[in-house]
Parts: sequence; structure tokens; C-alpha cells
Amino acid sequence: VGQQLITLLEENGYSTAILSTRKNNSSKSFYWNLKEKYVDPEAIQWADSIIHLAGAGIVDKKWTDKRKQELKESRVDTALLLLDKAKKANKELTSFVSASGIGYYGNTDKDITFTETSPAGKDFVSKLCVQWENAATEFGPICSQVAILRIGIVLSKKGGALPKLAMPIKIGFGANLGTGKQIIPWIHLDDLCSLILYSLQKNKNGIYNAVADELPTNAAFNTKLAKILKKRIWLPNAPAFVLRLILGERANLLLKGNKVGNDKIKGEGFQFKYTRLEDALSKEK
Repeated sequence: VGQQLITLLEENGYSTAILSTRKNNSSKSFYWNLKEKYVDPEAIQWADSIIHLAGAGIVDKKWTDKRKQELKESRVDTALLLLDKAKKANKELTSFVSASGIGYYGNTDKDITFTETSPAGKDFVSKLCVQWENAATEFGPICSQVAILRIGIVLSKKGGALPKLAMPIKIGFGANLGTGKQIIPWIHLDDLCSLILYSLQKNKNGIYNAVADELPTNAAFNTKLAKILKKRIWLPNAPAFVLRLILGERANLLLKGNKVGNDKIKGEGFQFKYTRLEDALSKEK
């Protein structure tokens, strides 16, 4: 997300720089270190707005206690570190835009559409998202605009979930997961970057679901992806109990999914470029 977002922002007249855990002499990079609780003071003085997209991969590793702490630190503690440094520097910001996730609502398979006013779930990811959003909200006193985006699965061939979803289908071993009926809320990378830009330009405040219109089931998603790749799904569904044995708690992220609505951001004027899954997948084939 970051590199494409930087390009889009600069095309629209913004000056950008990143926070990096590596020290270098680039004018477009500032050093920070969470363990040392350090952020280059020049970064705080330089920035008028902060876009907080930091976060270790949710599914990448087994959820040990240590990993859960890493997931929390990479999201919540990094935001609070930036807040602390900004307050100590008496810095006032124009905008703070923070990522969050549709995992906020939990994985329930309820036959309802979740909106921004729906309650949080009760599982690990839900609680993590609540902490993440609470940290972002704390920027309110020093920032005229705080926007929080609850992001669905981001579709891009450059990385993230899509290459992992496509690989078994490409080699002829694709299969639906569990019942295959779980919903997969998604957003194309182009639309996510445009939505972040839109949030800055329109001074958006509050929480917004960052998902496209079409809400396919796991089976429908795989069928459309296989069609784009000129393959087919022929294996039986992967049993839920097998996935739970392999993935433990993480299996619910794959086996359950909620309908998540985007009426709020659309009602405030944002137009998605990719509303249909097939169009988004065709762009990334």
C-alpha cells in the first residue's frame, strides 16, 4: 500500500516521507524505533499529517502470546509512540489517518450487514482493532481530523492476500474453505489509496468501512479468480477441522466472514473505481 500511496499523494501535490526502522540519509525517510521509543524529532516537526498503516501480518505466523504482543505493538504502540512525541513537541497536526480492519466486527457469519455503528466482536482480532482505533482516537486533541478506515482484504498482485489466494489455483490445487459460504469483503489497492487521499482532501473525520460493493462468498471468490486465471476449482472443500488443526485460532479468519457495508463513505461522496470483483481481479491477473 505504502509505495503506491506515496506516488498518488505526490501526484496530487503532497510532499511525503516515511518512517523507517533503518537509518539512512534520505530526505524522504526518518528513523524510528519502537523498542527504543525513538522517533526522529525532525519527522514530528516536518509532518502536517500522519498516515498510520503500520502492522505486522495477522495471518503470517502462529498466534503465540509473543506473536499476539507483536501484533499489538506494531499497531497500537506505534500509534501511541507518535502521539507521545507529537504532544511533547507541542505539535498540532492537520490530519491523522489510521488503518483498522473489518476484523473489528468479529467473525460471526451472521446474516446482517455490519456498519460503522455495529458493535465490536469479542475475539482476539476484534479486541486488537478496538485498541488500534482507540489509539487513533487519542489524536483528536492535537489534530483537526482523525479518520479511521476499517479495511477489507486488499487486492493487488504486488503482495498481500491475493498472490497467496491465487497460488493454489494456479497450480491446480485450489479448493473452497469450509462451507465456502463465508463472505469475503475486499477492496482494490487503487481504491484504498484513493480513499486515503480522499480522506485527506475532504477532511474526513470518523470511522469508515473500506470495502467494495460486491460481497462474494469464498466459493464465488474462488470461482471468479479461477476463471480469470483460466483454471477451475475441482477439489472438494478443505474441511474446517483440518484448517483448525493447522492454523489454530487463525482459522476463523478464513472460515468465517461478515457482510460489511460501505454506504457511509459512498454517501459522503467517495466513488469506488472497482465495485465488481471480476473487474478488480482482471486488473491484477
